Amino acid sequence: MSKEQTKDLLKFLGVFPEDVKERALWLREFVWDLYPDCNELIYDNYNALAFGWSPKDRVGHTFCSVAVGRSSHNVHFGFYWGAKIADPKKLLIGAGNQYRYLLVHDADSFPKVYIKKLSKEAYAYSLALVTDRAQIMHGQTITKAISGTKRKAGRGAATKKK
Repeated sequence: MSKEQTKDLLKFLGVFPEDVKERALWLREFVWDLYPDCNELIYDNYNALAFGWSPKDRVGHTFCSVAVGRSSHNVHFGFYWGAKIADPKKLLIGAGNQYRYLLVHDADSFPKVYIKKLSKEAYAYSLALVTDRAQIMHGQTITKAISGTKRKAGRGAATKKK
């Protein structure tokens, strides 16, 4: 099962402080436990490390994700199509046409029950976008992008990957 496939993710998280790694990995486990048949897509980009879950291998079908910015110690839990789901408690941040997220400070203050409800709705929305059900994949971790140049966590300077 893909939940155990952590080699790339642990490598990419290596530049972050321990508390950031712990939060990101806790959120990963939270989602994998809810959606063990979905696929995890990992993007290690210049400004952020992001990983999300999708019924396919495409970012456009991602329903939720975790993002860690390299210039801060913030950990985001977000919904790729967050603007399309109900947020009656108005906890999600974002004003664009699509993405909504919340800052995750620790596991204790994370609104688990509420996020499970939103995740269920986001998953249903994502699944409805799949036109060819034969393209649905199950339980894989797929590293989609690795940026050669990265900004170090907590610093403004860029580093070149050797």
